[in-house]
Amino acid sequence: MSTNDPATGGRRAPDRRDLLAYASLAAAAMVVARPSWAASSEKGVTFFDTAEVYGPYVNEELVGEALEPFRDKVRIATKFGFAIDGTIGRDSRPERIRRVIEGSLKRLRTDHVDLYYQHRVDPNVPIEDVAGTVRDLIAEGKVLHFGLSEASAGNIRRAHAVQPVAAVQTEYSLIERSPERNGVLQVCEELGIGFVPWGPVGQGYLTGKIDEKSHFDPKTDMRSGFPRFSPESLAANRPITAFVQEFAARKGVTPSQIALAWLLAQKPFIVPIPGTRNIKHFVENLGATDVVLTPDDLREIATTLASHPFQGGRMNAEQMEQVEP
Repeated sequence: MSTNDPATGGRRAPDRRDLLAYASLAAAAMVVARPSWAASSEKGVTFFDTAEVYGPYVNEELVGEALEPFRDKVRIATKFGFAIDGTIGRDSRPERIRRVIEGSLKRLRTDHVDLYYQHRVDPNVPIEDVAGTVRDLIAEGKVLHFGLSEASAGNIRRAHAVQPVAAVQTEYSLIERSPERNGVLQVCEELGIGFVPWGPVGQGYLTGKIDEKSHFDPKTDMRSGFPRFSPESLAANRPITAFVQEFAARKGVTPSQIALAWLLAQKPFIVPIPGTRNIKHFVENLGATDVVLTPDDLREIATTLASHPFQGGRMNAEQMEQVEP
């Protein structure tokens, strides 16, 4: 991730070994973090992502407990911006940001957050006010770097003018290509901002383990309400997932590793954050950094995907209202 490094006084070059152990679920923090810290440290995993709203609060507590013995060796990203009032409303008022950081620091057992994202842009608070508040927290030493999640290219520019944005987090994968079309990748490259794709294996779509017969429990799995996970979309998109599986078999790797390797091959400032609930998948994800995709491989992937337009939106209508185009 390209970010300002206070230790050097300048930009830190993108580091792909920062492939994140993405603690987006309480289970991810418990299963991935606790048993595998020695191994993950040896493999160079140093970047962990959480948020106040995950749980809510519980995930930050788990991450804080797990990372406390290694705090000086890792970077922690967390997020603010949701009201957490029983709705999915947003609240990025400066006074709330200040309250939220204090709670996050306590739960994370640390005196600073390395990267502090606005989780979703708040239409009721000017982005300049948000950036200015985080700038003040940086001056106080409570935050080192400022990030945005699911923000438009225009708001990224406006925020960056007040406080340099170190990273932008947005869904991006083989099957979700919006950042290529809406100017977000372009503005990140132009301004030297790291790009952090969430959902890099398509929220499970590209693992080779989901098809039109898969069931998603509406009580426990948000994907049950996402258009791309309907039986109709899963069936329509079968040529894409089948191709990824076949291509991975030819390369002697897994479909998830192909999905992650493809992202790493797009731009040098991209650092994906794959989520997992078990050690086996954690190790599998790390293996993607050793997968080499040749120019011919990338052309074959591009040609095949272009011939099979992907069907189905990535989230439900209510959640998509919070995503800037």
